[in-house]
Amino acid sequence: MTPPADTATASDTGLLSPGWAGSPAASATSDTAYLRALLDAEAALTRAQAGLGLAPAEAATAVDAAAGSPDAFDVRSIALRARAGGNPVIPLVADLTATVGAEYGPYVHRGATSQDILDSATMLVAARTLDLVLADLDRTARALARLAAEHRDTAMPGRTLTQHAVPTTFGLKAAGWRSLVLDARDRLTAVRHTLPAQLGGAAGTLAAFTVFGTTDTQALVAAYARELGLAEPLLPWHTLRTPVADLAGALAFTTGALGKIAADVLTLARTEIAELSEGSGGGSSAMPHKANPVRSTLIAAAARRAPQLAATLYGALVAEDERPAGAWHAEWEPLRELLRIAGGAARDAAELTEGLRVHADTMRQHLGLTHGLIVSERLAAELAPVLGRARAKALLTEVAARTYAEGRPLAELLAEEPELKDLPLDELTDPARYTGSAGDLTDRALERP
Repeated sequence: MTPPADTATASDTGLLSPGWAGSPAASATSDTAYLRALLDAEAALTRAQAGLGLAPAEAATAVDAAAGSPDAFDVRSIALRARAGGNPVIPLVADLTATVGAEYGPYVHRGATSQDILDSATMLVAARTLDLVLADLDRTARALARLAAEHRDTAMPGRTLTQHAVPTTFGLKAAGWRSLVLDARDRLTAVRHTLPAQLGGAAGTLAAFTVFGTTDTQALVAAYARELGLAEPLLPWHTLRTPVADLAGALAFTTGALGKIAADVLTLARTEIAELSEGSGGGSSAMPHKANPVRSTLIAAAARRAPQLAATLYGALVAEDERPAGAWHAEWEPLRELLRIAGGAARDAAELTEGLRVHADTMRQHLGLTHGLIVSERLAAELAPVLGRARAKALLTEVAARTYAEGRPLAELLAEEPELKDLPLDELTDPARYTGSAGDLTDRALERP
């Protein structure tokens, strides 16, 4: 029986979100984590003012003590009361002020606007989540470096437009995955170091702070940023949403980069290909024989969702006036969800790559599926000086058809040509000997720290 709406539990446990449920990012972006960040933002403001002599030290101590106990605040009640003013800061300030008490309560939130606190808290949540995501990306990069080194010379079919093209190596493929992961790491790291505090007052002029005795408002902004461990903004960014857009772009890129790995694994783990498999596949509710590539599936789902979430955040750049109606509010849920799915994808990518199984024998077998034609590019170049370009092309076209019609390997058919009897055809038609600079490229990629 469904409980009445006023008594239903409001917690979001990720029942329909297995991609991020239980991940470090899930905890870092929960309602409780956001509440903690909001309280941290309020306490930091009072500390910054006290540090500049704009509030008594006792006020900072009192606000710190009250804000340091998030469990004392009813997050569900705050959420429900947020409807009245359109954001959760208004009811939170009321509760925090009451908890601090009559003597020092007036120093809570003094001079700030709701957006100052919620934006600063969002940057705190983002910073704390990115630290966790970056740790998982490092795990993934280490696992891929190991795979690339171990399989530097493991030949496999290179596929273009879904078909066998020329041979490549799994080492180069893994090195390419790692390169994408490092690109994501670098982008997230750059964003992480520039996440700014927000402090501007009602319309971004910091006017209210001067009423309370601030003579150098930029010094207050700098002190506030230091207290939060965030970057000092050049200007209040209430409607200058570069920080959110940059964060959205880096998170969307990260999920896309991890999605590339997942897409390759999903293809190569198909039953009829089976060149890769996940270390511990998921089961099926109806088919006991299945070991589904669940980690890759969840990463792929995240990669498909991220661009649309980022699009909403890019759309919020069009924010009117000095503080917008709707544009700012539209950011909250998609940004949190983007942090969550990127964090979940990073967690799953680490588990996927650390347990990935590479079936080198199967890769080698598949190199023979075209009866040697996978090296036709090489043969065209090698035979041209012997037969002439036109004759070489005509011969290869002919024997290509015969390999399938007669079920005979390419080398055997070419050996019947008198002009070619002195050529090392077994070597020239060996796919493992036509991987170009794959090994050197892998080595080069692995030099990147």
